[in-house]
Amino acid sequence: MPLICLLSLRSSDEAGEERFRQTQQAERMATENGIIFDSVKNYYGKELQRTEDCKVQSCPKSKIPSQKHVMEALEMVHEQVSTRHYGCGLVIPEKLGGMHVLDLGSGSGRDCFALSKLVGQNGFVTGMDMTDEQLKVARDYVDYHTEKFGYSTPNVKFIQGYIEKLTEAGIPEDSQDIIVSNCVICLCPDKKSVLKEAYKVLKVGGELYFSDMYADRKVPESVYHDEVLWGEGLSGALYWKELYSLAKEIGFSQPRLVMASPMLVDQEDFRQKLGGIKYASVTYRLFKLPKVRQPARHVVYQGGIIGFPDCLRFDHQNVLKMGI
Repeated sequence: MPLICLLSLRSSDEAGEERFRQTQQAERMATENGIIFDSVKNYYGKELQRTEDCKVQSCPKSKIPSQKHVMEALEMVHEQVSTRHYGCGLVIPEKLGGMHVLDLGSGSGRDCFALSKLVGQNGFVTGMDMTDEQLKVARDYVDYHTEKFGYSTPNVKFIQGYIEKLTEAGIPEDSQDIIVSNCVICLCPDKKSVLKEAYKVLKVGGELYFSDMYADRKVPESVYHDEVLWGEGLSGALYWKELYSLAKEIGFSQPRLVMASPMLVDQEDFRQKLGGIKYASVTYRLFKLPKVRQPARHVVYQGGIIGFPDCLRFDHQNVLKMGI
């Protein structure tokens, strides 16, 4: 057989072997992800029944709003919803009136209902979660909050799905002004897919405003299959530097840090398994900017946003002052 034919056969065999390895890897990842999904569903659907059941508590200052209208909206949420809230931060950006907002991993709906009050009757909030028990609580209180807020029709709905597959769940591309998420991305095994889908469904100029748990180093794979550590967000927490590389790869703006608080891991058995990793609850905002590069501009805050008459804090470093 001519040498060129032998080389061609060898190349074909190698390509086939590579496809086989990729298929095996994809099947293995799908199986592992499925195990994690089932574990998280069980943990948040059956193991946890109240906020106090969480074994890791974040520093409370990241959860307490400083704006009166935000505090009032949160206080209007029904107790049966609020007591099943497991977030680690505050995911309520400044400008919300009339916005279309998507909450990734909405749970019992605490943040969604507060947001539905803040966006007003002309805005709309969609909550997505994969857990039957959490969705039932949220859906049971839609009518209650519609009446409580004085709306003629509901401006919030809850759909079941995976946040790695937003478009498959029926969320149209370029449809959302804001996406929020409260300590949920750390529970997902495929964070790149979550961010890619979020980018797809955001409008140009929209933002992903989310709180999540981050680690000060890469979490070892040895704790990936610990159901409690994963359910608490510890096993799946992203090394914070990886967020910056993922955001750049997908097309988001550079992440803007809004606030950060330490996560206290008190359990000795947790600390032994995690090997001294330190955690923080961090709120970031990522923007979907126009693909055509824009020239540098001087930004002046003109007011008009409820709760911010004189200045607007853009992130932990930058404050936009009225007329300056």
